[in-house]
Amino acid sequence: MKKSKSAYWLYFLGAYVIIQFIWWGYHLIQLSSFIPQNDAQLSKRVGMVLGEGAVFLLILSFGIYRIRKSISKELAFQQQQQNFLLTITHELKTPIAALKLYIQTLQKHNLSEDKKDTILKGALEENERLSNLIENILNASKAENKLFQIQKEEVDLVALTNDLIHRYHTRFNTTLIDLSAPASVIGSFDQHMLETILVNLLENAIKYGGLQQHIYIEIEKLDRFVAIKIADEGPGIPVAERLHIFEKFYRIGSEETRKQAGSGLGLYIVAEYVRLHNGSIRCFENTPKGSIFELILPI
Repeated sequence: MKKSKSAYWLYFLGAYVIIQFIWWGYHLIQLSSFIPQNDAQLSKRVGMVLGEGAVFLLILSFGIYRIRKSISKELAFQQQQQNFLLTITHELKTPIAALKLYIQTLQKHNLSEDKKDTILKGALEENERLSNLIENILNASKAENKLFQIQKEEVDLVALTNDLIHRYHTRFNTTLIDLSAPASVIGSFDQHMLETILVNLLENAIKYGGLQQHIYIEIEKLDRFVAIKIADEGPGIPVAERLHIFEKFYRIGSEETRKQAGSGLGLYIVAEYVRLHNGSIRCFENTPKGSIFELILPI
């Protein structure tokens, strides 16, 4: 990532000021050698000037370091935004192009009912993908501008999770999600936010784990709280990356080597929704492979 011109000017100006301070200090020390040894007061003043100069130089160096760190952080964020725009453009074009192809195929060909069902299923999947992507973009914008107003109601978490599992099993025509939970867990949640949390975590698990792996959901009631664990069998998340995965636009790996598409918004939205529920979320390693996301929400 290229540094901005302002960053280079800051380094130049900082280096110049520091060198000048050192140069003045050197000359002041040289001049102090000509002071008569019995002139204690003048020697004390020179020492005070040198001491204050050293403190000022230290403060200046720290200030330059902080400004440099702030500029680097801003440049990194700008690069993330640029990568996001490039990625989101591709992410939006892909399902739109697929939907267009499905519709054109239905228009131009006289297909059997089985093939029509297959094409319609594919079109619905692409529509769901496009809908989730647009929803994440809108939600991220609302979260950043603090426009969310949580609207809690009585929700059966287990029933909601079962509905989502049924939806995914129907969508992919496979039983890839296993649930371990009590008969019901009633709590006060914003249902839309809660569903979005679960959908984003499941979408991530499917994206990185694939349809050949299994996803395990465990729901446990803990007095006034509920613990939700979603475990996948994907490649896992390196320890150093786990500190940043809930940041906006953050995506694991470099743009050159990353294989999975994505907007970098899903986990950011999850973290924001969990925060609005006064809950917590963390990620840790699954055994023997994969990741586990654990939610703790008050009920």
